[in-house]
Amino acid sequence: MPIPDIIIAVDGYSSTGKSTFARKIAAELSFLYLDSGALYRAVTLMAIEKGIISPSGEIDTKALDKALEDFDVRFEDTGDGSRTCIGPRCVESEIRTLAVSDKVSPISAVPQVRDFVDRKLREFGRRKRVVMDGRDIGTTVFPDAELKIFMTADPLVRARRRAEEMRGRGENVNLDDVLKNIQERDYIDSHRAASPLSKAEDAIVLDNSEMTIEEQMEWFRQLVSEKFPVKGS
Repeated sequence: MPIPDIIIAVDGYSSTGKSTFARKIAAELSFLYLDSGALYRAVTLMAIEKGIISPSGEIDTKALDKALEDFDVRFEDTGDGSRTCIGPRCVESEIRTLAVSDKVSPISAVPQVRDFVDRKLREFGRRKRVVMDGRDIGTTVFPDAELKIFMTADPLVRARRRAEEMRGRGENVNLDDVLKNIQERDYIDSHRAASPLSKAEDAIVLDNSEMTIEEQMEWFRQLVSEKFPVKGS
């Protein structure tokens, strides 16, 4: 698919399939895919393991600041995508657990954490030809991104998708617990002081409540053909 060297920002609510959608886009366009949510989850995993965030959700911000100074988190290219690593350790599975999901929104709301992740993402984005998904890519990280998409879906649909994904990894989860987690994350993400979740004014909304991934890709191809028409066609 012919397309200029651009940054594509995919924002939206949790469990709308942003990562799957963004990965598909990147693969089709031969762009680099970056999962901002994985970086926030990696910071959250570190905070849990170091006791920086308590079981009740209280955060030791001084300890978090110190831990971030030498926190080595990165994406490792696997040939057909990327995986998240903390130092030499791959944490791709660990950062997707409900234990991390329960704490990622409060950790993500800490301004120092957002600054840390934004710096990491901007380093990757300098080369362009990247697809990034998250909550504030089009509003804060890359407000000048040439293409912005905002994804949404019914909360119950998102909960069912999330629960199915987690069960596929062998986790024993309850749908009501997953739905509650999603609703709590929606509220926290939308009401945090630092870069709250919101749709950029120039973002195109994709409600995928009743769409398959292939239908979403067809929607994307049509969008690209209209926004970046091939010269001479």
